[in-house]
Amino acid sequence: MEHRKIIIIGSGPAGYTAAIYASRANLSPLLYEGFFSGLAGGQLMTTTDVENYPGFPEGISGPELMDAFRKQSERFGTTLLREDVEKVDLSTRPFKVFGKKGLVLGDALIIATGATAKRLDIPGTHEGEFWQKGVTACAVCDGAMPLFRNKELYVIGGGDSAVEEATFLTKYGSKVYIVHRRDELRASKIMAARAINHPKIEILWNSEIIDVQGDKTVQSVVVKNVQTGQDTKRSAGGVFFAIGHKPNTDFLEGQLETNPQGYILIKKPGTTYTSKDGVFAAGDVQDPIYRQAISAAGSGCMAALDAERWLEMHSH
Repeated sequence: MEHRKIIIIGSGPAGYTAAIYASRANLSPLLYEGFFSGLAGGQLMTTTDVENYPGFPEGISGPELMDAFRKQSERFGTTLLREDVEKVDLSTRPFKVFGKKGLVLGDALIIATGATAKRLDIPGTHEGEFWQKGVTACAVCDGAMPLFRNKELYVIGGGDSAVEEATFLTKYGSKVYIVHRRDELRASKIMAARAINHPKIEILWNSEIIDVQGDKTVQSVVVKNVQTGQDTKRSAGGVFFAIGHKPNTDFLEGQLETNPQGYILIKKPGTTYTSKDGVFAAGDVQDPIYRQAISAAGSGCMAALDAERWLEMHSH
């Protein structure tokens, strides 16, 4: 049975960075990169242009950036498995990782499985339609793109994150609409007041987007008033989902402490230590706040260094 010092579950900026650091420390990490429907590379694989990652002044596509991360981790000796992890057993060490093709033992684990943006099933917003062609789930990642500048933009949601995204988008769009099914926001009073009083934000109460239309990119949306049933077609340059994220932690089956939303809790602030000794978490799976490629990569570096030191302390 295969036994590794470090197993990394999940790819993306956090997983690949952890692998680069662990492999350079001669720890011969094994990385399961096919977690979550076999999509190696994480959320950036569905992002067309990444313009805020340092070192790429002209921008770079998400898949290109992740391919470079991947090749760098491989160059230093990481073993990559395009395989899903179905479950883990953290009750004893070495830890047991059950992939689709078999069982591997690991002395330390780094969990970097990311989070998935929640999206609604609206015609026009899917892969192969206008997803990443005017429809996105991250205003901070994508809002500054030329595609959205001086356009009417629509944010779907009613919580703090929806208000934050809408406020951010006012720097770029000509007008920002928050589309909310209810007659009051779920956001905190301060955040709600910020949206209501902002000159460039308008809230479409009791409303939902039922269709997104365009040619090569988003051109319009159909908004339905849920009280009257009336549909209105409106000009639009972008649609932003802001209804939260779901961390990819189901495979852990409750073996690590999480917050109520499922994000892995870090037990020592400023580290990547989880509630289980020898298990570390990096990237969006433990980060409900920043959710950026650069912050994920940074925490991947931290996780590898934490795991390396932990292994040194527990190798005798």
